[in-house]
This record gives sequence, structure tokens and C-alpha cells, in this order.
Amino acid sequence: MAFLKRLGWYLVGLSIGLVFLVFFLKKKTQDTGLEFCYLPNCRVLKDLRSKPFSLSDRALAQMESQELDTLLVKSFFRDGDVDFKKSDTRSGPCKTYYISKNIEEASYTLVVISCEKEAIVQKLSKE
Repeated sequence: MAFLKRLGWYLVGLSIGLVFLVFFLKKKTQDTGLEFCYLPNCRVLKDLRSKPFSLSDRALAQMESQELDTLLVKSFFRDGDVDFKKSDTRSGPCKTYYISKNIEEASYTLVVISCEKEAIVQKLSKE
């Protein structure tokens, strides 16, 4: 019986702590703009957002032919889905990521080479 009483008090304390974290830390992250990325997809996109990016000639041509804007690339870095099966995450100084996103009922894939100081968009394709 003592075990159930202790377990009950533990669960009460745990739930109070979780409520504290949800309400107070959520407000803190909104005010300061901090992000807590623990999952691999979020970490890769946050890393890409933190670097300046450039477009290759091929990517520029593809964007012009499809009448797309560079804001589209930034939206990939904000809420795209990284395909880790296709991506080369173990290569040398630069890693290659395939990021997909659905825009206006069309699926797009962005190929990005992420180096230490910059990200280079290699290709943008519509699937």
C-alpha cells in the first residue's frame, strides 16, 4: 500500500513538472526565438538555416524555368522532410541532403550540399 501512495505522489509531481515545462518554456522559446531540435530532421534543417546558401547554375535554371522564387528554398529549410535513405551523411567535408516538400499539390525535391560554412543548392526537381 505504501508503494502505491509513493507512486501516486510521484505521478502528481511529474505532472506538475510537465505542466510547468509546457507553459513556461514554450513562452520562453517564442519570446527569444530559441529552438530545441532533438530529432535528426529538425537538426539538419536548423543547421541549413544557420548557414548562408547559394544556388548552383543548374538550380537557378530549374527555378527560372518553373518560375519559382528563392523563398521556396527557404521554406524547404524551414519545414521540409529530409530523406536520409538517399542522403549522403557520412561523406567528407560536405554532406549531401535530399529534402522533399509538397507545394500546391506537387512534390518537389531539393538537393543540398552542406559544407561547414555554407550550403549549396545543387538541384530542384518536381516529381
